[in-house]
Amino acid sequence: MLETVILIIIINVTYMTLTTLRLIMVIKGYTKVASILSMVEVFVYLIGLTMVLDEISNPWNMAAYCFGWGLGVYVGSLIERRLALGYVLFEIIVDAAEFEIVSQLRERGYGVTSWFADGKDGRKLCMTVIAKRKNEKKLRAAILQMWPKAFIVSYEPNKLNGGFLAKQMRG
Repeated sequence: MLETVILIIIINVTYMTLTTLRLIMVIKGYTKVASILSMVEVFVYLIGLTMVLDEISNPWNMAAYCFGWGLGVYVGSLIERRLALGYVLFEIIVDAAEFEIVSQLRERGYGVTSWFADGKDGRKLCMTVIAKRKNEKKLRAAILQMWPKAFIVSYEPNKLNGGFLAKQMRG
């Protein structure tokens, strides 16, 4: 019985990890990879579900199924974070006097678009910077190192066309 419970947990962790990754692949536009993952995913799902339905009166199997489901979502999320597919767009606002941050970011290889604006407390320098998601923490740390009081908003763009990283984005 214990072996069955452990196997159900393993199967559902695998199933939900695949489900999470498939959904991410669909969202990111990797439809061929998502299709392949979905075939494996449904096969694993059917094996696990069959095991539970064969002994529907056993609450331990159902509990294992639920536990494996939740753990699989968690594992899938961890894997997605490690893969860090896609790009992140930073909107950064600092005091206008800090204009050297633009050249410092460009020296580090980032494409920066900047402009001056009027803020509540005077002139501000606004910047838009795009980076690969895997470099998000590194870029945020660099910005905060240069200007600890920077106002930063970051988000994932879903459509990109042209610009500084156009060649890298196609790859």
